[in-house]
Amino acid sequence: MGLLLLLAAGALVWAWSTGRLRGFTYEDMAAGFVFLLGLRFLTTGRLIPGAALMGGSLLWAAWRRPRPAAPTMPVDDARRLLGVREGATLAEIRDAHRRLIARVHPDAGGSAELARRVNVARDTLVAEMNRRTPRAS
Repeated sequence: MGLLLLLAAGALVWAWSTGRLRGFTYEDMAAGFVFLLGLRFLTTGRLIPGAALMGGSLLWAAWRRPRPAAPTMPVDDARRLLGVREGATLAEIRDAHRRLIARVHPDAGGSAELARRVNVARDTLVAEMNRRTPRAS
């Protein structure tokens, strides 16, 4: 048990020194404590409460994990890049994207950055079109 505590302390010192604990909150600390309590229950033969505590704390950690934001660009820049008008339909946006990506794709001699920007422009315009067009329920 002493070796396990030393390893945990070493991991905490390492995480603190590398800046990995910047987003650490009291709730995260409580979840870590609950995980260790569940581990203790598991090692003493109380399998169901230990597994439940450990599973709950792992679910908490997965839920708290930050989700990467999708890259976006201003709608006017996206229209300009794809060369579509303001009220373009989904088919027009997709056709413009298809024509442009055929020219700028890295496999066709273009750059990966420009292909990424063309894809972001398409995604931005499709998302904008979905926002302004109400869906029938």
